[in-house]
Amino acid sequence: MKRKLRLGLSTGLMCIATCMALYSQPSLAARDAKAILNETCRGCHTSEGNDALSRISHQRKTPEGWLMSIARMQVMHGVQISDKDRRTLVKYLADTQGLAPSETEGVRYALERRLNTVEKFDDQTSQMCARCHSGARVALQRRPAEEWEELVNFHLGQWPSLEYQLLARDREWFDVARKEMVPLLAKRYPLDNPAWKKWLSTSPNAEALVGEWNFSGHLPGKGEVTGVMSVAADGSDTFKVNVKGQYADGSLFNGDGSAILYTGYEWRGKVKIDGVTMRQVFAAQGDSMQGRMFEAEHDERGLDFVAAKQGSNRLLAVQPGYLKAGSETEVILVGSGMVGTPNFGKGVEVVEVLEQSADRIRVKLKAAVNAQPGLRNVTIGTLKGPTLSVYSNISEIKVVPAFSVARIGGGGGSTPKVQGRFDAEAWGKDAEGKPYRIGIVPAQWSVAAFDERAEEDEDVKFAGTMHADTGVFTPGDAGPNPARKMSTNNAGNLKVIAAVDDAGKSLTGEGQMIVTVQRWNNPPIP
Repeated sequence: MKRKLRLGLSTGLMCIATCMALYSQPSLAARDAKAILNETCRGCHTSEGNDALSRISHQRKTPEGWLMSIARMQVMHGVQISDKDRRTLVKYLADTQGLAPSETEGVRYALERRLNTVEKFDDQTSQMCARCHSGARVALQRRPAEEWEELVNFHLGQWPSLEYQLLARDREWFDVARKEMVPLLAKRYPLDNPAWKKWLSTSPNAEALVGEWNFSGHLPGKGEVTGVMSVAADGSDTFKVNVKGQYADGSLFNGDGSAILYTGYEWRGKVKIDGVTMRQVFAAQGDSMQGRMFEAEHDERGLDFVAAKQGSNRLLAVQPGYLKAGSETEVILVGSGMVGTPNFGKGVEVVEVLEQSADRIRVKLKAAVNAQPGLRNVTIGTLKGPTLSVYSNISEIKVVPAFSVARIGGGGGSTPKVQGRFDAEAWGKDAEGKPYRIGIVPAQWSVAAFDERAEEDEDVKFAGTMHADTGVFTPGDAGPNPARKMSTNNAGNLKVIAAVDDAGKSLTGEGQMIVTVQRWNNPPIP
């Protein structure tokens, strides 16, 4: 038990330390990747001819997946490899044995560190694989049937007590894994996929990403942001990055950094914004980038990010994306190649164009008193993009995320607190009575005991503090708390309550937040 605990801690620390390699510019002048494979890996992985090595040549993974594999070799098998060689190897393997863009669709939340995502897999996958790690970790790799079976064997060999543990002893885990999961995974996530072969032959040159990018984003607890990201070449598949942006409240979003491109589209950047290091995980294809930026030390503090290259023709965002019938407001359209007067649909009038360029348009809008509630398609000439929500009344408030996890930390320990960060999402009903999303609206925030046990244990008092204006929850300190019953820690089970005023009518929405202990093993793919 002690050895397993030490191994878990070592693996977690190794993954955290090596994860930074994905966001740092590698010294691509380091030794040739094939030489590294032959000198470092062939002691265990035998040659199969044509530069193929056993096990390694029969898998495809994301950059994070290959990084985790090498880290595991270091921790479990004592592989000696320098940081430069590891970066070179991850780059080579991700480029030659990666995943096509279509193969990461639907599970990029794991790469983007959206750790409050509630996964939706079939029951078999959820119970056999996603009880111990995310289902996305499985979905972000490709293997033939023989390799999936090797992975099953590895699980039981590395954790011999697996079949007797709480989350596996309710079935014949090994038999189910070999006889049912292996063929299922081999069919669903095969090594040979036409999409990968096509991507290898058609992926664009990284130089196409050099230039100016107009971006739009949203940070829970802070709001919407727009700006320009400048990308300059700094080597083969590496870039210098400059960001100049501004939040809706006027505060700046400026910084500089670097980035590297894997697999022809997997953008990994590291940018210091106002002194805080942020990571970028984007899918960059053609004239668009989309993904997430988040703090290196606090991945819960992150913003959704979408960008269009200047010179392209795209409408990215409308900020804010809603308008109440009978009222006026200013909105900003973000995009590229926007020419002409925008049209916001029936019942919405453009009162005045306050500012206009090909990349940014600011207008004053007015919605008619009798404007039909619902979504309007926004167009500028031939460009179509996001919708504008017109509403008369808010019918429902939803807390987003509806279920989340925050973590105690600090208190003299090495692991920081993990905040809870929430948005209040307004919903309405259109003319046919169908629900539609209005958008993120201001709210007043509070927490309450989720159930009788939480009430009895005074979780509201001890688990942490909710900032009423921003929806940001800061957990309590880690470690035993003598003020609590049995000196337990500051964990808790809380309702998250958003209160919204809609023209004098008060509406509330509720979510659930578990405040729990530190996450010690925190690999690049959870």
